[in-house]
Amino acid sequence: MRRSTTKPTPPIEKWTKEDVHHWLMTEVKVHETCADTFSEEDWSGSSLLYCKKTDILDLGVKHGPAVKIKSYLESLKKGVQHDSQSPAYVENWTKEQVTQWLLQHVNLYSKNAERLQEEDVSGDCLVCFEKQDFLDLEVKSGPALRILAELRQLDNESEPTLKPILHTGTDQKEAANPITPDLSLAQAMTAKQEESCIKTDSKTDKTVEYKSEKAQQASKRSFEKDGIQPPKPQNIGVKRKETIVTKVLPEIPKITVEIQGTLENLSKTDMKKFHFHLKDYSKSKQKPIPWGNLEDKDTLDTTKLMTDHYGSNEALRITIDILRIIPQLDLARQLEHNTGQLEQQCLSKETQKKEANQGDKLKDLLTCGGNSLDSYDIFVVVVNKSSPEQVPHLQFLNKLKLFCLLDFDPNSTATGGLCHSYRESRVANLHTPSQYEGQTDSVIKNLNLYKQTSWVFCNGRHDLESDSYKELDYKNWFRETYRDVDQLISFICNPEVLPHRRSLVIFLLLSPVDSEKDPIFDTYRSFIKNSRKEESIITICECQSTYEKWRELIQEKCDFDIDHLSINELTLSEINGTILALAPINKTSVRLIPSGNSTVVLKQKDEDLLTALDILCQNQCENIHDEKSQEFQDFRVKEEEEFYRGGKVKWWNFYFCEKDKEKPFVKRDKYENVKKMIKSQLEYSNDMCVQLNLFHHPGCGGTTLAMHVMWDLRKKFRCAVLKDNTLPEEEVAIQVSKLMKLESEKPSPVLLLVDNLKETKNPYDLVNCIQKAAEDNLNKTVGDAQHCKVIILYCVRSHSPKEQYMRPSQTQSQYITSSLTPEEQNEFEKKLKDLKEIHDQPENFYSFMIMKSNFDQKYIDDLARNTLENFDFSKKEARLFAFLALLNTYVAESEISLSLCEDFLGMKMIRHRWQEDSIMDKMKPYSNFLIIDRVEEIGEYKGIRILHHTIASACLEELERSCYLKVSSITMDILHCDLLFSHGVVKQRFMLSVQRMLVERQRKKDGDERELFSLLIDKIHSQVGKETTVQEIFETAALRFVRSASIPQALARYLYIKERDFPEALKWAEKAKNIKEHPHTFDTIAQTLKSNLKSNIDRQKQETSHNPEDLHTNIKIAKNAIAVFKKAQELANKEDEPEKEDCDDDSVDYPRRSYTVYGYVGVLEIAFFVLEILSSLPFFEESDPMKKKYLQSFLQRKIPITSVYKEDNEFNNRYVEIIKEHEPFLLSLKTEVKETFELLDSYFTYIKVHNSEFDKKNRKTTNVLFEKYVALFCTAPEEIKTARQNNPTLALKIDGEERRSFLEEKKADTFAGILQHLDKPAEDIEKITECYKFLQQQKQQQFINKQQKTKETVNYILSNIVLYLLKPKSKQDQMYSDLSALTSKTLQDVGLGYSFPDPYYLALLLFWPSPFEENPQILTYVRAIRKSSHKCLTSRFRKRRAVSHLYLGKDEGLKRLVSKPQLDKSFRKIHHDVLTQLWRTGDIFKEKAIRKRLHRVNGTIEQGEVFANYEKLKIPVRPAFSAGIRSGFSTEKVSFFLGFSIDGPLAYDIQSEN
Repeated sequence: MRRSTTKPTPPIEKWTKEDVHHWLMTEVKVHETCADTFSEEDWSGSSLLYCKKTDILDLGVKHGPAVKIKSYLESLKKGVQHDSQSPAYVENWTKEQVTQWLLQHVNLYSKNAERLQEEDVSGDCLVCFEKQDFLDLEVKSGPALRILAELRQLDNESEPTLKPILHTGTDQKEAANPITPDLSLAQAMTAKQEESCIKTDSKTDKTVEYKSEKAQQASKRSFEKDGIQPPKPQNIGVKRKETIVTKVLPEIPKITVEIQGTLENLSKTDMKKFHFHLKDYSKSKQKPIPWGNLEDKDTLDTTKLMTDHYGSNEALRITIDILRIIPQLDLARQLEHNTGQLEQQCLSKETQKKEANQGDKLKDLLTCGGNSLDSYDIFVVVVNKSSPEQVPHLQFLNKLKLFCLLDFDPNSTATGGLCHSYRESRVANLHTPSQYEGQTDSVIKNLNLYKQTSWVFCNGRHDLESDSYKELDYKNWFRETYRDVDQLISFICNPEVLPHRRSLVIFLLLSPVDSEKDPIFDTYRSFIKNSRKEESIITICECQSTYEKWRELIQEKCDFDIDHLSINELTLSEINGTILALAPINKTSVRLIPSGNSTVVLKQKDEDLLTALDILCQNQCENIHDEKSQEFQDFRVKEEEEFYRGGKVKWWNFYFCEKDKEKPFVKRDKYENVKKMIKSQLEYSNDMCVQLNLFHHPGCGGTTLAMHVMWDLRKKFRCAVLKDNTLPEEEVAIQVSKLMKLESEKPSPVLLLVDNLKETKNPYDLVNCIQKAAEDNLNKTVGDAQHCKVIILYCVRSHSPKEQYMRPSQTQSQYITSSLTPEEQNEFEKKLKDLKEIHDQPENFYSFMIMKSNFDQKYIDDLARNTLENFDFSKKEARLFAFLALLNTYVAESEISLSLCEDFLGMKMIRHRWQEDSIMDKMKPYSNFLIIDRVEEIGEYKGIRILHHTIASACLEELERSCYLKVSSITMDILHCDLLFSHGVVKQRFMLSVQRMLVERQRKKDGDERELFSLLIDKIHSQVGKETTVQEIFETAALRFVRSASIPQALARYLYIKERDFPEALKWAEKAKNIKEHPHTFDTIAQTLKSNLKSNIDRQKQETSHNPEDLHTNIKIAKNAIAVFKKAQELANKEDEPEKEDCDDDSVDYPRRSYTVYGYVGVLEIAFFVLEILSSLPFFEESDPMKKKYLQSFLQRKIPITSVYKEDNEFNNRYVEIIKEHEPFLLSLKTEVKETFELLDSYFTYIKVHNSEFDKKNRKTTNVLFEKYVALFCTAPEEIKTARQNNPTLALKIDGEERRSFLEEKKADTFAGILQHLDKPAEDIEKITECYKFLQQQKQQQFINKQQKTKETVNYILSNIVLYLLKPKSKQDQMYSDLSALTSKTLQDVGLGYSFPDPYYLALLLFWPSPFEENPQILTYVRAIRKSSHKCLTSRFRKRRAVSHLYLGKDEGLKRLVSKPQLDKSFRKIHHDVLTQLWRTGDIFKEKAIRKRLHRVNGTIEQGEVFANYEKLKIPVRPAFSAGIRSGFSTEKVSFFLGFSIDGPLAYDIQSEN
């Protein structure tokens, strides 16, 4: 039977209050008093139409009837019959029967069942309940869902048997119980108190019995009306132990006897002390006993006074307290022990049953009403002193995700101590509270928080002898340590550290807390003060008396009852077992990793140490669940649904498919290619560490493919995923090398997956670091070569994966795109059929369906259109979804944390637990597009994002199309939302995402350079009819990100590039510089000035008339620009590690990995702008040879400006005035330009550059400007010829100038310039050598100074060496002996302190010893070149390695010198970029062609330094690569190839003889 109602007439809105009363009585069938209440409050039909459940509750109606009325009312409004989905017998249950069913069949926590009974929830009310109705009654969502599920299940089952709930105790009647004369005093006191208790309890029970009888009568009438036999009356006892938590004490006489017996053991003196403290006792709510009543009282009288005054229970506690004070500690312990045993003996069986129910309560507290410890991200435990007997029962701590443990036991590290036990199987770092002081980020990094447990000793450590680690009494602890502990707790409770609602604090009381003067109680109060969330703190205590005292202290001092947040009736053994049984069940007790042809165990402690790696085990996912259980099937469905909807792939997804062979995981077509690529490197590569790339479009399954391959290779490799890409490469390398040799003497190959490597990171750095770490830590033998190998698979997200794959590279690569092959599409079709067998609506797995549709844009657009059909941006849910769409479109790997979303939506916590489902419900109808991910950053928290970036992008387009909501408006709305930017670590990550969205520029498809602006700024700039300008957005962002230099910097760039508003751009560039003085912020100022100058020049070219004041303005701009470029370069040169980016690199607007030489290039560009401006003046016009000569002579200081011929007019005179005003600056230009060219030549020649697009661009710019320099300053041949004819007496000098001009034109007037001719035509160097020969033979050396003469001599020697290498039979070439003699003479002239390394470089080339002869002088030259090079070059190009242009070959004399271009000729078939990479990594020296040409030098490594050995001569040599030698200062015999660089000899391919 199902109850129903017919649709009433007249219409509800016309009902009178009598109609309402009739409907409630006849249709809803509520109690008459309830219906009367509605009439009394004048409720008519129109009132019903607008009422809510809260309105009904406000009438004083209990919750059960209120829910029933509301349910019937909803059916009435819809015009349908009210229909129950439960069996008819359920609706006939009384509220007592509902309670019986909930306790006996649903296993609901009794407290919740009682609450429902109090709210009159009978069967006909229960069937109307929904989840929210239970939540409103403080039933957690887990039990609420269980009740609803059990109700539904009743349809398929027979009617359950309901047994009456029996309460402990017996019915007692009041009776006089007089004291008989022959009883002892203790017995008399006991009898009197028993009588008092009976009277009190009897009164209570009369009330209970009356209410119960009344309820039973009403129930009986209900049963009789429905024709059902009513249940038998239940026995309501004196003490309802199943429904009211009470502490059952021992019989009072026994306690009294124990107190009296204890006092008998006190001496008279001690008894006086006892009375003295008793009269002043202030910890009780009762007033102290007056001294007059206590004076001269014996032990019996004292006992009687105490029990009469305080009651026996409190008298016992006070006795123990005073005994400890006087002090009689042994007596106090004995009394506590004896009464504790009595207490245990007197516990009734029913009470013990109640204790068992606390297991459910413990689960509830730890799992938020569920069955998994994953409900909390982090646990904080506070523990006082433990005993060795307790420690074995505290193994559950190993299972908790401990952030930190505050330990008040100084013996904890000793054998048998808690810390010692924990560290036997887990890693914990031992700290003191004071170590938590400082900047949050620094503390987190230094203490390794989130990655490993922090074990904080809060009151000393006995294993350390320092006074600072002594245990303190309370008085001294409060003075000296409390402040540090309070600061520690403040740190923990900071939202930046532990996001609220996701952490739980556990106070584990293992020893008594006797008073408020206990450090652990102060710690509790500190947590309350700092977190202000009492309900996020629970207490676990085994001892009843300890708990009662603890609870009393907190209630008294904190005004808060902790009983509902406490576990106090379970033994430690029961607590331990309960927690260990919670999901997730401990990972497979034995986790295995491969080791050769066998396997070894991966210990939990070892895994704890490898914090950077997520290790994939050989038996991953096995033996974690009972796979035949329904729980596992539900888990599988949930995990698969999450993944195919758009969640991150997990190892479980591969495991499910591996177990179910008929439903395999979909393989992309490049799966086999990637797998073969990895296996071939293992089998055939000789390199210890290999890099492989997998380029992929975002969201096309690149990471999934890589992990799929890794899953299938987990038995061949030790596999791991790098969890944090921001970690230093050295740290990652050490952990990888440890993984290689875990639990095995021989190393095992490692496959490391690095996902989404930052663009600013050089992947080769990690390769080199791993190689060095492996060499340092492994004892490799010849047979281990294949196993001692690390293969790094980089997953690189790219907007043009195919193009990146096609670029020539030595690194093996594969790529996948967002385009499926026909075979892949068929596989996805099959997978959809598989999913339909398990899942209800797999068509709603949008991420999977997008791939199945081959990324069909129409499918995606339709999804967005249908979901956003009724989009209302005024609603918070819609605004939040728009924020997510914007972030997920423009920032990869972005999300908003759950707690931040909750704050934004104004959601309140359901009690003290956080429910994920609630936020997804709140976000409907957009929740189908949303997913919750775990974010592993600064700990681990949960964030919400859109399933797929294509959905996010389509939603933005739809919002603009149908709602006229532009991205500029959404961006501005985000920036104006204060809540999103308040303090907290998850909000910091959100702020970083917003910042990246505004300033991060994508790399161009065709090179290393980036786009001018971020994708978002480009989009906003291009939007038609935008309400908000880019400038307004940046200005708002600058107010939001006040400490970020990148926002004003990006705005400055936008203003000078797009808006051409140079004054405003300069203002914002200055703001960026004021926030952070960095090469790039200064560069932005200089680039603004440069653009301004260029714009002025272009504008003035278009103008027909000219204003002399423009010259003044432009020169001022140029002077400022050069000064700022120089400052930027100066800062870059001072950077300790220019290769490392700042910590905010993810958000800054820096286009390069480091500043390198951009400042020098900028100086040149500005200088040539000035020269261009001067060339346009009427008297310096470049088109007129004579006027050009005037300009040349003026800039070379040969003639003053007043001597330049010009027409005498007002304009020219003003020009001259302006030139005079800026004359020092203008006359310094040629020298400035020349020195800068030479410096850049040194950089491009001597220093190992990355050969990136930036370096190529700089080099190209420099070459173009040098051509302009040559055209302006280098004298043309015809001019020289004319000069020679006009001045025959100066012919010799003119001949010298002609040759110097030629050398300058060919960049051969510098040492670096001559080295560049190693890969140029021989004719050029032959002519250069002839010029230097002529200059050497000049007899009139008075034309040049001594330094110039030395420079020309050194250049002459080098040009001969280069000429010999390019054209050995040239007539211009000098003999080896002549060059050696000239070099020796030059070295004698300059000594060992010359300011340039050039002569010492020649000494290395010409005097390097042969295998059969020594040259001790070479040591002097090596030291001299290092010193000179450091002074000359290192100060400008810090932390950059020099390169070798010449190498030591196998012949004698000049023939033994082999140039790099000569070696390159052996690799003509290899693409230039690949060859460059071989040189950069040093792999070139493994090639046979190299080994054939070069001589291998024998040497040693001693104290970490490399030496080339020639008989007894040991020459210091630097390793060319940082990974060339191992650490540990091992003395080894080695051999290597030798190269000659400008800072000394370099060793390549260092090989140990061992």
